[in-house]
Amino acid sequence: MVEIVPAAARSASVAPAPPLAPAAPAASAATRAAPELSVVVPTFNERANVAILVERLKCALSGCDWEVLFVDDNSPDGTAAVVRAIGETDGRVRCLRRIGRRGLAGACLEGMLASQARYVAVMDADLQHDEAALVAMLDALRGGRADIVVASRFLDGGSAAGLSERRARLSRLANFAVRRLLGIALTDPMSGYFMMRREAFENLAPALSSQGFKILLDIMATDRGRLRAVELPANLQPRRHGESKLDSRIAFDFAALVTAKLTNDAVSARFLLFCLVGLTGLPIHLGVLFAATAAGVSFAAAQAVATIVAIAWNFTLNNQFTYRDQRLAGRSFLTGLIRFQVICAIGAIANVGIATWTYDYGSRWWIAGLAGALVGAVWNFVVSAAFVWRQR
Repeated sequence: MVEIVPAAARSASVAPAPPLAPAAPAASAATRAAPELSVVVPTFNERANVAILVERLKCALSGCDWEVLFVDDNSPDGTAAVVRAIGETDGRVRCLRRIGRRGLAGACLEGMLASQARYVAVMDADLQHDEAALVAMLDALRGGRADIVVASRFLDGGSAAGLSERRARLSRLANFAVRRLLGIALTDPMSGYFMMRREAFENLAPALSSQGFKILLDIMATDRGRLRAVELPANLQPRRHGESKLDSRIAFDFAALVTAKLTNDAVSARFLLFCLVGLTGLPIHLGVLFAATAAGVSFAAAQAVATIVAIAWNFTLNNQFTYRDQRLAGRSFLTGLIRFQVICAIGAIANVGIATWTYDYGSRWWIAGLAGALVGAVWNFVVSAAFVWRQR
């Protein structure tokens, strides 16, 4: 169920949050109850925005019991150090620093799971999200009429003025696609600004992906319409500091997540990314094979070189896209490449063996070929996940 609240109705119906009762003077930090609200803010190179955002939250949530948890992907600009410096004098500001893991969805998941508050919100650190909307979102949850409240840029009264024309167009197109393909009844399922009951999130968390960049889309697609959702209009502000994290990898993540949800998670988004990367290796293989044979190299030698180059290509792209949250670098990159070459060589043998066996039992040539390719892809994915990009 989705309830859409227009701007006028919101301003008329949302009462200011009641002030908290003063804490007992004798209460110690060890016995302090969990806050009512945790605001989870994933960060990567957002040093310049942290202090500004904290001050804004103090003003917006002055009548609430709250905390902010910055989940930092080991930013090289020292974002985590800035958060900790603020937290030394303000216990409401916490930092969760992730080492060896990257990705927006994973950061949001870990931050929300680290909360013990009744309600958890997710917002960006780039100052584009209007922190004043948090009070209205919290009020909607307190009233018991919603499990999740989404700040929509495309609801009447909202605005995506903070996006460039190109990004606004892409965002509208993506929203249209997921509404049609996945049946999500929200005006802005790609929003990165929402709040929900922690208990509802805890129930869904085991089924959510740690990959990707739009955790709200994953939540709504996984829930399949059981969550009571309310949308409130929100204005997206222009970014003040830092750079947008939107790049070509987001398109891979988006396609993989939507496809996974269309299959009811029968196929993981990471496996789909792995297969997409594998497809890009085919023209590389053929290109190297053509160039080598044209240069007078024997076919057998040219085929061997083309295979090695294509596998190295696939490894590099998988390291950059599919496993970017566990990306290998330096010596680990070289070790991983050698392991991946060996694993894929065994996968090629399995591919040929299964295809031949299937064909000998009377199957059509293309069915046998697909069967071999599928077995090889599954082998490469499962074994490389265990021995190249070790799951953490």
